[in-house]
Amino acid sequence: MDSILRVEALRVSYYEQERTVRAVDGVDLALAQGQTLALVGESGCGKTSVALAVLDLLPHPGRVVAGRITFAGRELRPLAREQMRRIRGREISMIFQDPVSGLNPVLGIGSQVEEIIRSHLDVSKRQSRQMALEALRQQRLPEPEGVMASYPFQLSGGMCQRVMIAIATVLRPRVIIADEPTSALDVTIQAAILDELRELKERQGVAIILISHDLGVVARMADDVAVMYAGRIVERGAAGEVFSRPRHPYTAALMAARPRVDEAGRPLQVIPGSAPDLAELPGECAFLPRCHKAVSRCRVEPWPPLREIEDGHLAACFNPVFQPKAEAEVAR
Repeated sequence: MDSILRVEALRVSYYEQERTVRAVDGVDLALAQGQTLALVGESGCGKTSVALAVLDLLPHPGRVVAGRITFAGRELRPLAREQMRRIRGREISMIFQDPVSGLNPVLGIGSQVEEIIRSHLDVSKRQSRQMALEALRQQRLPEPEGVMASYPFQLSGGMCQRVMIAIATVLRPRVIIADEPTSALDVTIQAAILDELRELKERQGVAIILISHDLGVVARMADDVAVMYAGRIVERGAAGEVFSRPRHPYTAALMAARPRVDEAGRPLQVIPGSAPDLAELPGECAFLPRCHKAVSRCRVEPWPPLREIEDGHLAACFNPVFQPKAEAEVAR
């Protein structure tokens, strides 16, 4: 399928006084129209930095130091700030992790939804208000007129997240980046928000990049999965294949660490050690100190490249996990 958004060899670094933090180190991604691609990994692995780099929103002192970002055949990095501003929100939008802090506390909800409409479209105040109301109605917010007149502190976390989705979708963008869109919400609201995102994809053909460390959310939403560790992608493939037959030891360890209702009383498995300091990455595989599958080659050669293990299933590992398909079906 043709890609609406493509990221090639992306590198992002944060320059501190005496340290350089390599948050993203050579990431390649391709997102097709109507597809949901999930970025998975522990906190600090570089998922959000990839998203912010796409939108040219990296905070100081972060900078894209290499790579290409192409949207609908147009390379984004060379664009001037004003050109990028016209794309951000209109063609590519983002739903941030914390819905309450993502909204301006001193502006009414109506003003915030209308602001993005009037910044991109030449419409009257009355037209922008009608569009804002319709966007809030589509998110099933009760009494949208009352919500329009409210301030963020007067709404619940779930309502604020629906407002954020309304802002992100009111202009019908072609790509939505959802950064941990349900992490601050209770389980019931999480399910409703995920249903909203799924309906958006089905109704409008929106392509979604879903950033999450919740494997249950990813399994429910994603078509493809890219697993990140220490700024790199270590495994990539169709969601069903990656979850049923993980090939990288890190992915397998993440899957084994999930709590399961069918194994009550079983002690939770943990991944030993901790993620490496991104300012002091080793020359070899960064997962080596935590890996039970490491071989001598892992200790003497550079970080293995991402390569195809099976058709469409890639892993960056010299000694990938092996599980026959028959056993994977039983485990599933």
